Amino acid sequence: MRHRKPQRRSFLGFCTLLALIAGTAKAANTTNTYDCLIEPTQMVELGAPVSGLIDRVLVARGDRVTRNQVLATLESHAEQAAADLARYKSQLAGPTQLAQTKIEFSQRKFSRRSDMAAEKLMSRQDSDDAEAELKQAQAELVTAKENREVAHLEYVQQSSQLALRTIRSPFDGVVVDQMMWPGEIFEPGATKHAVLKLAQLNPLRVRVVMPMRAFGEPVPGMQASIAPEIPAGKNYSAIVASVDRIVDAASGTFVLFMDLPNPKLDIPSGVKCKATLGK
Repeated sequence: MRHRKPQRRSFLGFCTLLALIAGTAKAANTTNTYDCLIEPTQMVELGAPVSGLIDRVLVARGDRVTRNQVLATLESHAEQAAADLARYKSQLAGPTQLAQTKIEFSQRKFSRRSDMAAEKLMSRQDSDDAEAELKQAQAELVTAKENREVAHLEYVQQSSQLALRTIRSPFDGVVVDQMMWPGEIFEPGATKHAVLKLAQLNPLRVRVVMPMRAFGEPVPGMQASIAPEIPAGKNYSAIVASVDRIVDAASGTFVLFMDLPNPKLDIPSGVKCKATLGK
């Protein structure tokens, strides 16, 4: 019995050491795991910079949209007519062809009279008149080309005015809400200042609030594992995008953001998660 007590004490000490090591490892594992929230990368309310009657809304809540897709339009018959008129004027070729024809005729006339004036068969005044007529025809050609260029610029201006009455998606995303409907009057700055609300869900933005003691550990480009509440039991890879350089004095925390790829949109936005930072 005297010889068993040291062995029992050694065994108890060994178990205690294992427990301490396991507890330390568990603490180390939980140290790098933080609560987080999955959010859209961006959420915007879309409208038009001009007033008008809403003609069509081509999407509904929950629809997936792509960048530059037409989502809604304002009534634009007058603007469309003005753009068509400007386009027609910019394509007119008659004035230019008329000026070129005058130049060809004036050139031949001036050449003949110059030869006759050189042989003293015609007064020098007639030759000068023919030269002036040629220069006038050349000036008319320049004017015709300038007018056609002005008409083209007017067409570009009218087309730009027409484009302002079309609401397009600024990114690939999902329609979150529809605030106005066809037949309503849209006015920038009014109470209803948006027609649609869009969210960008690929990639998602993960917001992690970290304690002050961890400041300086996460850096942009660091890998992280994200375990969202939905779908449960799955882990996803994310990358640290930015880290706040200011610590909130009241809470003793700072925030970092991570980009979470979501090409299939199978990860919902607005759910809580656990973020485990890589070493």
